[in-house]
Amino acid sequence: MSEVYATRRARLRDRCQAGGSQAALISRPANVRYLTGAAPQGSVLLLGRTEDQLVCTGPADDRPGVGHPDGAVRVHHLPGAGGDPAVAAADLATGQGADSLAVEEEHLTVARHRAIRSVVPHLRLADLAGAVEQLRVIKDEEEISCLRIGAEIADQALGELLESILVGRTERHLALELERRLVDHGADGPAFATSVATGPNSGSRAHRPTDRRVEEGDFLSVCLGANYRGYRCEIGRTFVIGTSPADWQIELYDLVFAAQRAGRESLAPGAAYRDVDRAARQVLEAAGHHEGLPPLTGHGVGLEIDEDPQLAPAAMGKLDACVPVTVEPGVHLPGRGGVRIDDTLVVRPEADGGPELLTITTKELLAL
Repeated sequence: MSEVYATRRARLRDRCQAGGSQAALISRPANVRYLTGAAPQGSVLLLGRTEDQLVCTGPADDRPGVGHPDGAVRVHHLPGAGGDPAVAAADLATGQGADSLAVEEEHLTVARHRAIRSVVPHLRLADLAGAVEQLRVIKDEEEISCLRIGAEIADQALGELLESILVGRTERHLALELERRLVDHGADGPAFATSVATGPNSGSRAHRPTDRRVEEGDFLSVCLGANYRGYRCEIGRTFVIGTSPADWQIELYDLVFAAQRAGRESLAPGAAYRDVDRAARQVLEAAGHHEGLPPLTGHGVGLEIDEDPQLAPAAMGKLDACVPVTVEPGVHLPGRGGVRIDDTLVVRPEADGGPELLTITTKELLAL
């Protein structure tokens, strides 16, 4: 893996030099981890002229899933109370002879920017402008393997929950149980806050679990994901509780399922982001669901749960092979509930079998 991180840093260094910057300061945690293999709390990476350094305020972080830094990167621990690693890194850059430094402006606070200016006033600062995020879009097979294992863990946790008695239990209790099961099966933790929504809450995007109890006849929609070695996947399913589904539930479920299938089938190298969104969205709009649809029907996943690309109506760009994305259309009917179906897939060419489905829990409308 050391060679992998070195190659990533070399690609970023080439971009920085092409833009006129001799060094770069990486402060966004996911980007630090992508380039070094670890992101201790508060750490930053100096991509220097002569040496790359991970600047930290404290000892090594032994929390699960934090990772271990690439041996080719020197770890620089700030002494005592430490100070600001970003300011220290900028000072180290000048010590290596750099007169220009690319920074992640969207992640660098005004206070940090001022502090850097005060310590190294002659250092020219430039915007890195999402260069690392662009490198992160296409995953290598090791990254995809981590996502695949995370998806297996999420499938296991969800499958076990479906075998238990659900009526009478609260959304909050079910969400906590799912997160415990993720860890039991080997996840470093949940990829994001688990969403469990019942009855009139079902089908809502990013619903926060409440103390509402599961009742017979409810729609139950669940969205969860596992964090495995820093990589985060996502799965969402909708079920009916305790009885045969009503006609309106079957109709709505079949509609969302058709939209999700259309989105999945449109995933291919070269497909425009907005065309994938349109494939799923137009199925729902044709059935009269123009209002209340989510702003996007999918997004990239990786070291963060919501990465580029964004599968949205105005999104610009085209998919490449080895890009993992979610496809997650949904419909929520106020006061009644709704349906969400969410999968994580990897874009693959047709010659390799088309999109690889990582989350395999059944999408049949089950009565639990």
